[in-house]
Formats: sequence, C-alpha cells, structure tokens
Amino acid sequence: MKITVVGAGYVGLVTGACLSEMGNHVICLDVDARKIEMLQRGEIPIHEPGLDAIVRRNAAAGRLQFTTDVAAAVGHGTIQFIGVGTPPDEDGSADLKYVLAAARNIGRHMTDYKVIVDKSTVPVGTADKVREVIRETLAERGVALDYAVVSNPEFLKEGAAVDDFMRPDRIILGSEDERATWLMRAVYSPFMRNHDRLIVMDVRSAEFTKYAANAMLATRISFMNELALLADRVGADIEWVRRGIGSDPRIGSHFLYAGTGYGGSCFPKDVKALIRTGDEQGLRLGVLHAVEDANDRQKHVLVERVVARFGDNLAGRTFAVWGLAFKPNTDDMREAPSRVVIAELSRRGAAIQAYDPVAADEARRTLEGTPGLRFAANQTEALTGADALLIVTEWKEFRNPDFPTIAATLRQPVVFDGRNLYDPELVRSFGIEYVGIGRGSRASASSPQKAS
Repeated sequence: MKITVVGAGYVGLVTGACLSEMGNHVICLDVDARKIEMLQRGEIPIHEPGLDAIVRRNAAAGRLQFTTDVAAAVGHGTIQFIGVGTPPDEDGSADLKYVLAAARNIGRHMTDYKVIVDKSTVPVGTADKVREVIRETLAERGVALDYAVVSNPEFLKEGAAVDDFMRPDRIILGSEDERATWLMRAVYSPFMRNHDRLIVMDVRSAEFTKYAANAMLATRISFMNELALLADRVGADIEWVRRGIGSDPRIGSHFLYAGTGYGGSCFPKDVKALIRTGDEQGLRLGVLHAVEDANDRQKHVLVERVVARFGDNLAGRTFAVWGLAFKPNTDDMREAPSRVVIAELSRRGAAIQAYDPVAADEARRTLEGTPGLRFAANQTEALTGADALLIVTEWKEFRNPDFPTIAATLRQPVVFDGRNLYDPELVRSFGIEYVGIGRGSRASASSPQKAS
C-alpha cells in the first residue's frame, strides 16, 4: 500500500518506518530540509532504540523515502497520516497550526480519494477542523473530490516506541466512513495477526481517548508522589506501599513509582490541554489541576532535601547528577525534572557535574549558559570532587553501581536517590548516607527494589 506520513519527527518517523517494515511504500514529508537530508543520509535525528536499523533497512529496500516535496508526497499515498507537532499554546491549549497547515497542503494537491489520518495528539473536535480546511481548500480550487478524515492516536512510549508500534496492545480508530475504516484495517492487519486489537469508535471519542489515557497515567504518578511525601512524614516506605497496592488487580503495578515527577513531550502538554478543554466547556477539572500542581511541586523535592542537608547557600558545594533525560532510553529533555534540579542547584551557587549516557548533547543545548554546570564523560568523572550524588533518571546502568567507589570518591558520601533505585540499608552499609523519596525512617534491609 502507498502511504504518506506528514511530519518526520518522533511520531511521524516511527510511524513511517514501522509501516514500511510491513511492506508498505512510505514517503515521509517534512518542511525541515536539514532533517530530511539527515534521514536521506541514514542519520536518525532522535534517539529511539531499534529505529535506526528499521529506517536504514527499509530505505535501502526503497520502501521508505524522505522528501520536502509537498505535491509529490500528497500525490503518493491514498492514506495520509498527519504526525506533526502540537505544542502547547500560551493558554495551555494544543496549537493546531501545523496540523491544519498539513491539511491545507493535502487539499491543495490531492487529485483523488484520500484518507486523512490524525496521528498527532489533538483536542476533541480537531478532525472536524481538518475536514473543514480541506473542504474549503478544494472549494477554492473549484474541484469536488471524495475524502475521509479519521482519528488514529498514537500510544508510543519514548524508549519503547518501535516495540509499541510493532506489537500494539490496542489500536484506536475513530472513523465514521466505511471505506476509510476498511483501508485502515488493511493497514494495521499485519500488526495484529494473532488477535484483533482494532477498536473502532466515533472520531471524537477516539480523540478523547488519547488525552484520557495520558491524564490517567499522569494522575497515578502524581498520586504516588503525594503519598511518598506523606510516607516520609509517618515513617512508611513507599516502595512497600507500591507493592502492596500494585498487587491488587483492580489497581495494577504500572505507573506507581514515586520519584522526581513526570516530564517529556506528552504528559505535561496533554494534561494542560485537557484542563484547557474543560475550561472551554465551563468545567473545572479539579483532579487534573491537582495532578499538575503535585507534579510541579515534586520536581523541587530533591533539591529541598539537598538544602535540608547542606543549607540554602550551596556556594562552594559540588553535586554529581546522574541522569538528565526525562526518562531512560531517550534523549528527550522536554519538561525533564533534571532541568528544575540543575536550575535550583545553580541558583543557590552550587557547581554541578552532570552525566547522562544518551542525552548529554541535547542537555548541552537545553541547559546552555547555566552557571556552574559542566558535563562529565562517565559516572566516575561526575562523582570526582563532588559532595553528594543525585539520581534523577533511572537508567539501567545506575541500578547496581560500585558503592565502594561512590563512598571513596564523594567528599562526604551522600546519595539523594530521586528514583528509589536502591535499598537504603544496602547503601548505608557502605558508609553512604541515603536519602530517597518516601522511604521513611523504617526502610529495612529487605526493602523492595525497582523492577526492570
């Protein structure tokens, strides 16, 4: 099948690459000529495990192409996926200018039936706007062509996006057009040979489902972070609490880890957009306001604990920071808790020696000009000369470090474990002071460890 994907960013590139892996002939369109030139050279502009091999394999086979030629891209695919960015506007609403620009270009250049697929995360009612923009553009051209607009939101986790696309647990399709539904089922049939995972619903419900899913996950994280703060007050260990409630099948074990707050391109933006949608409808979404407030507060908790230990004036102090990306297996620094942690340490006069196995280059761009910040080439270099270590991102290589080296290298060994990676008593057995998130004062040597 011939498919066009508009947007060669995170969503668009993963979508295009994975669709080409199943034998489709895919053209990825982007207005960023530099990005397209990189992709044509086989260079991948984002870090996503497994994506580079799929892109190169299918580009070499001629099934995956990259272009800035709008007319050629629109002419190519019967199915036109729109996977462009929807950044938050100043009022928190999703900015649809790139989505509507893509729709307008499709309307300008289409010459036959098209299925326009909203793959980007967009507010309820966006498909209606896309449909209207195309109708108006066709009217300006004085032509009458059939087309359908459907919603097919992505549910890709950064760091596991390829696997999520290739082995989906569900595929949401909002469609009220029988022909479009049939074509979309054909597109996704190779991804669900063992079980039909396609859930077809009306378009607005599909658009709403994406926001509802991310808001639910963000709610679980903020809820556990608030419980962690209370656990510290009452002397409970949030890791045992997590295991206790997670064993209840009505609750489940996912997204129950306390830490330094959520970040990235999805949860913060989507919670804000859903709050804004509620405001537009005259409905205050109190739970989501609380979720957002709790997350903003949680990003400051680790530094508050540093201040409680070392004082508010951190001039002359040096801190090692392990982990900069908002989560493991990505280089994404958007809304990353590390940005708040580093800014607060720097504001108090501290020097920061930061290390991340993947996100260092992106962090240099994001944190450029931060006083007192330098980047280390490895974990040990970050520790050298530091007063204490802060764990901000739970990369696997941080899970079982050389504690004797940490104890010997830090000036006065203290570990602020922002992701609860370690058994407090194990760390203390090496002569290292341990401060976690919600670990209370009664965490025992048999404290549960974070699952892989």
